[in-house]
Formats: sequence, structure tokens, C-alpha cells
Amino acid sequence: MNKRRVGACYEESATLYLMNQGVRILERNFRNRFGEIDIIGFYKGIYLFIEVKYRKDGKTGEPIEAVTPSKQRTICKVSDYYRVCHNINEDKACRFDVVAIKGECLEWYQNAFSYYNG
Repeated sequence: MNKRRVGACYEESATLYLMNQGVRILERNFRNRFGEIDIIGFYKGIYLFIEVKYRKDGKTGEPIEAVTPSKQRTICKVSDYYRVCHNINEDKACRFDVVAIKGECLEWYQNAFSYYNG
């Protein structure tokens, strides 16, 4: 299986997990010229911008470590674009989460990083 299919499979697992936790999924694989956000959701009055990272094991590092400052900047830029396109005011709460999957273990890191305007 190629990397794209593997990623799609684990993004689906993350989506199902989040839905079971009460997250309303608004978009998947939302992209523009700046980049992509894997999952956009709404949970308890907060817009969630969620990155999904998978690692087969810990040999190449932890999945959460793959969400580098550069990736965080990209997610923030794409989230700005999403909010403008959907008329979401700046005063609406939003959060940046990561779903990290290592092997069969899934962890949802809520508020994994802060808005990055760099």
C-alpha cells in the first residue's frame, strides 16, 4: 500500500474516533495554495483544525514530533483561509489539535499548539 493510501486509512480511523467523541466533522482534506488541513471539526463551540500523523513504530520518532513549527504555520495559514471562506469571525474560538497514531495506539492531543503567525 502506498503512503497516500496508508495516510487516508489512518485519517479515516481518526475521523471515526473523533466522531465517537462528539466532534462534528465539517471538512476533510481541506486545501488551498498554502497547504492542507486533514480534518476540520466543531466540538463544544470550538472550531478544530486537526492534523493526523501516523508512525508504524517509534523508530523514526513520535508522530506528534512530525508536526513541526513549519507544519504548524501551514495549518494556521490554511485555517485563516477556511475561516474567511466560511465567514467565521475572529472572535469564534478555534483550536489546533493533533491525532497521533503509533501502531494501533491513537492519541488525541487537544490544543497541541497555539496559533502561529510567523
